[in-house]
Amino acid sequence: MPNPVLVREQLRRLLAHPLFTNSKRYPVLLAHTVERALLGNSNGLKERTIGVEAFGREPSYDVGLDPVVRMTAAEVRKRLSQYYYDPGHAGELVIELPLGSYVPCFREPANHQEGSATAAVPTHDVGMSSPGSITPTTPPSDASRARVFLGLRARHWASIAIALMIAAFVGYDVGRVKLSNQPSSIERFWEPFTANSNRVTYCLAEPILSVDHERIAGQGTNLNSGALAVSDVVTLARSIVPLVPRNTAFRVLAASETGFAQLREGPFVLIGAFDNPWTMRITQDLPIGFEVDDEGRKVVDRKSKKSWRLQWLIPHAKLERDYAVVARIHDKVTGQPVVILGGILGEGTEAASEVVSNPAYLNAMLEKAPRSWNGLNLEAVIETHVIDNQPGPPMMVAIETW
Repeated sequence: MPNPVLVREQLRRLLAHPLFTNSKRYPVLLAHTVERALLGNSNGLKERTIGVEAFGREPSYDVGLDPVVRMTAAEVRKRLSQYYYDPGHAGELVIELPLGSYVPCFREPANHQEGSATAAVPTHDVGMSSPGSITPTTPPSDASRARVFLGLRARHWASIAIALMIAAFVGYDVGRVKLSNQPSSIERFWEPFTANSNRVTYCLAEPILSVDHERIAGQGTNLNSGALAVSDVVTLARSIVPLVPRNTAFRVLAASETGFAQLREGPFVLIGAFDNPWTMRITQDLPIGFEVDDEGRKVVDRKSKKSWRLQWLIPHAKLERDYAVVARIHDKVTGQPVVILGGILGEGTEAASEVVSNPAYLNAMLEKAPRSWNGLNLEAVIETHVIDNQPGPPMMVAIETW
């Protein structure tokens, strides 16, 4: 039976292929159906439900007059067939959308079947935790994560739509379960955002001339100006989850499209560090921030005079350890609450996103914070060990409050 981590890895591969990246609807439906099924909600994959939740239709819309789901699903099936018809994809896990159903099936690649026929496995049988459970999970593995970029200007809305759909369904399940009458640490952390009547702005980095580019220079990867890193899309999806149960309004902007006036309109989340000028500007006078010297880029604690740098197994080729900043502050310049999720590289950014979306990791961080942390500005340095370009569990190594 396919491992859910491998399924998500294959989903990433499909979404990065031109058969899907050049469309707005096709990647949304594919990611929507796969992610919802992996969460154990395949029974809800009906035409009307998909139309409402994935394509923003009104709950009472006429599926006969508006066949957007049927037409998109038919095109997705065709494109999946085209993708797997290519002999270059023969060894990959197969994701199918059977005729007459919106529940995807998975099959192991032929070379993993040991010569025997393996039936397609419906997604609701995949071994996952029950809906609503929140456990530390390993991020989707993709050895090319740091080297895969989605074109922002031509394709970034499709990528963002994928993230929003993933977040919507994770958030839906999280919001359905209330374990106690007391607000969780996640709810308290995000309260300045969910209790605010103004729209939340997500400002995403654009990795132009970033350390990621330096690391993969000469490897034949096509990096276009105005690209959006997959790690930032994953971070976006995770950080939207806490807002979904409260129906908090939000918008997503690239850093180059974000002006000071827009940040003053309401709470905002900054994703990325060195490739996000707003992160660099706002953290330059904070206790913890990002700096560059003759030895490269680093996270610094200006109060304790400590600093943390990337650690490599193979210089600029195989990363061993990344560092990130998780911050929740009230910015005096804009007058708004701000959450900052930024790593030196994408692996660190992803690790930061786990802290603010997973209660286990957030609680571990807050154990070192004062009891009154919820009324304070807070910054933490997060460390993650990287194995095969995949960030491990986040670990807090320093924290400052004021």
